[in-house]
Amino acid sequence: SSGINAEYGQRGMEALNRLKVFEGIPAPYDKTKRMVIPSALRVLRLKPGRRYASVGRISREVGWKYGDIVDKLETKRKEKSAAYFEAKKKLNALKAKAEAGA
Repeated sequence: SSGINAEYGQRGMEALNRLKVFEGIPAPYDKTKRMVIPSALRVLRLKPGRRYASVGRISREVGWKYGDIVDKLETKRKEKSAAYFEAKKKLNALKAKAEAGA
């Protein structure tokens, strides 16, 4: 019996029943702070030269049709995030200058 493949029996069917997949971030988690988990980073977990696949690429290959839209939205999100970060850096610099002067 193999891991998550349902066609290989009971264990695979149970694994698929436990699997939850969301497009985007579901409601209870969209307001929480996002964090990077260093122990989960691909560069730390995989040996150099190992092959890997992204969920987005596999989804597109099997017929998911919203990949271009998600890429466009992700680009927009990154631009907004960069603008926010620049404003935050300026604000922190002003705070540090004010504290140094006080």
